[in-house]
Amino acid sequence: MTDGDRMNYPALQPLDTAQRGKGPYVWRFTLFNRIVHGLALSTFYVLVLTGLPLRYACAPFAAEMMYLWGGVHRAGVIHRTAAVVMLVYSAIFIVYLIMKVVRAPEPKRLLWGSDSLVPHPQDAKDFFKQWKWYFTGRDRPRFGRYGYLEKLDFFGEIWGLVIIGGSGIILWFPELFSRWLPGWWFNVATVFHGLEALIAACFIFIVHFFNVHLRPDKFPLDAVMFHGRATVQYMEEEHPEIVDGLDLSAPTTRRNVVDAPAPPPSRTASIVAAVFGFIALGVGIMCIGMILWAVAFC
Repeated sequence: MTDGDRMNYPALQPLDTAQRGKGPYVWRFTLFNRIVHGLALSTFYVLVLTGLPLRYACAPFAAEMMYLWGGVHRAGVIHRTAAVVMLVYSAIFIVYLIMKVVRAPEPKRLLWGSDSLVPHPQDAKDFFKQWKWYFTGRDRPRFGRYGYLEKLDFFGEIWGLVIIGGSGIILWFPELFSRWLPGWWFNVATVFHGLEALIAACFIFIVHFFNVHLRPDKFPLDAVMFHGRATVQYMEEEHPEIVDGLDLSAPTTRRNVVDAPAPPPSRTASIVAAVFGFIALGVGIMCIGMILWAVAFC
């Protein structure tokens, strides 16, 4: 290849969607947000991989998976340990959200404005606008800090935590709860725990993965939650209302200050985020395959 050919060869785009397009970079997530997300991801995978061979004990892979975990008893201990970790960081995150609202100079903005995680009528309008944009290419919705799908993810996790966590605690301590609950509650808890966990796994590994990583404009990876920053062009496409209020003339900071200009992710951070992201994506797709295999076999 000559130098002239090399000059005309198009530049390769980063695998990470959050690093594509024009800069500068801005901080999208704090370190605390990313740690909680990492804990959520890790514990969720442990819960799924230890729960699947119990839910589908008749599946061909169940015995081998139980052997890898060290047997049924050890798998149960690991499953419950991951559940406790999930409950602890969830409680910490709820306290964090409450304190954030209490200390905010404009609490209403966090509860009902463009920075809010609370669903409101604009989300319904954005939903229909999004479908209109899919088919016509016109009138794309302008999301704030969180779009309706991100809110669906968040409250879906809360719903799952209440149902799966509540039923799991009942099943964990049957002697305690049998003192004041009728016996049929334990049958209901068993059904709810298994089915809601299955729904949660399918939602995360299909809907969430597609929206975050596998959409044509996102493929193959969006690592913004891993390294915490994104280009302005990414923000203009995903969260344009936030870009309107950015102060891009402010100095770049390595502190995780949301919306502040940020340095680009280092090569090491990009590689770690990509490796971690692809492993998570691959294991999630593998879990969907195992669920389909188990449903067909059992």
